[in-house]
Amino acid sequence: MSNEDRQLPGFIMCVCTGKCPGFQKMDIWDFINQVRVELPVEYGFIHPQLCEEDGDRFLADFLKSHRKVIIGACAPNMQRKMFKQAFKDAGMDLEQDAVMLDIRDMTNEQAISVVKDALKKLNLLEE
Repeated sequence: MSNEDRQLPGFIMCVCTGKCPGFQKMDIWDFINQVRVELPVEYGFIHPQLCEEDGDRFLADFLKSHRKVIIGACAPNMQRKMFKQAFKDAGMDLEQDAVMLDIRDMTNEQAISVVKDALKKLNLLEE
């Protein structure tokens, strides 16, 4: 099945207000542009802090589409704690419908490699 025949995931990057020391090695704007332009995702964007109340509201609204999502942010165990209820409320399964990536303390190249590996596991990129 080609990428055109399947629903591509959205990519959300959470940057912890943009001041998290974990993103100092990365140019977040170059990174998100590379993800959204070069990789098989429906779109890519940056949210300042998904763990805040507006992040909860945003995620609830975003999940109404029932689109699989890749989240590049903090540790996956933290993402599970923070996003589990939003996925449940949307009738989605966090473990099946989200790919949670920890991209802190990485350069752009390292983070892109992690995203590419996730897309390969979803059969959206060739090995």
